[in-house]
Amino acid sequence: MSLHGKRKEIYKYEAPWTVYAMNWSVRPDKRFRLALGSFVEEYNNKVQLVGLEEESSEFVCRNTFDHPYPTTKIMWIPDTKGVYPDLLATSGDYLRIWRVNDTETRLECLLNNNKNSDFCAPLTSFDWNEVDPNLLGTSSIDTTCTIWGLETGQVLGRVNLVSGHVKTQLIAHDKEVYDIAFSRAGGGRDMFASVGADGSVRMFDLRHLEHSTIIYEDPQHHPLLRLCWNKQDPNYLATMAMDGMEVSLLAPFTVLAYLSSSFFMSLTFGYLILFYFCQVVILDVRVPCTPVARLNNHRACVNGIAWAPHSSCHICTAADDHQALIWDIQQMPRAIEDPILAYTAEGEINNVQWASTQPDWIAICYNNCLEILRV
Repeated sequence: MSLHGKRKEIYKYEAPWTVYAMNWSVRPDKRFRLALGSFVEEYNNKVQLVGLEEESSEFVCRNTFDHPYPTTKIMWIPDTKGVYPDLLATSGDYLRIWRVNDTETRLECLLNNNKNSDFCAPLTSFDWNEVDPNLLGTSSIDTTCTIWGLETGQVLGRVNLVSGHVKTQLIAHDKEVYDIAFSRAGGGRDMFASVGADGSVRMFDLRHLEHSTIIYEDPQHHPLLRLCWNKQDPNYLATMAMDGMEVSLLAPFTVLAYLSSSFFMSLTFGYLILFYFCQVVILDVRVPCTPVARLNNHRACVNGIAWAPHSSCHICTAADDHQALIWDIQQMPRAIEDPILAYTAEGEINNVQWASTQPDWIAICYNNCLEILRV
């Protein structure tokens, strides 16, 4: 693409609604393509597929489709060679797999593990296995993680039908599970970790599901909201711990729903409500239960973590303080005092994604805006 010759550092796209979920496409023929999920506090929500036009250097919307409830996460199939169908997954009330083509996006399958009930336990997050794209894992507020297997059926009318089945479901935590992520350790297929409202990080192996390993427990048992593995060194992972609080007085019997980065709802009646702020904790699985670093510079709730795809010692964090910060952690276990780069957005940053196939670019979203930044 000729974008690098023009040396523009920031590209911006404005959506017609607040942007929450976001993900880069990794297909080699779809550079600078992202999926965006709306956050509208009603049933009817949207997903947009946007791309950067080479000639105009402007983002354009390629496709928009309806989605029930806001998407808690969006991921393109991790297919860097372009050998699989062009698929997109979303989580919310259920896990949905969508097929994308040049003119439309259609629902390929809806994965529901609770067909005996009219009610569903909302999904807080999911992950798509990079080594085996036929595997996905979901986390839910019902304390479980579910590993799904995808199958591509026989070609009918030149279209491969995609379906899915439950490979395993396990009770992962004592309370709600807020995130799940596959590890690149041990071949990259069988190991994953999860975090939840019980304040723990737990590691699982699909080959030995009779037990799990607790990597970390928050000393105050504050919920852990997000989990992100280092892309180059599978010994390291980052998580977001709720830490500190601010007190506000409310009228009696006021109900407040506070939406955090993992769609964690806190409903409180009465006079007192607590707002929590977040810090980022770096863990080394070889030294369980002891953080090797804490990143504390944000002055409001941290909403996103993204490790550099090409470096084991760089990580980006983004928060409600409008800041996206890049850190160099190679001096661990010595304290990491300050980030090496900082970007201030025009609003509270809801998400951050570091492009895995284009490591010079980071995407952030705030309010109704997507920005990609050259780093």
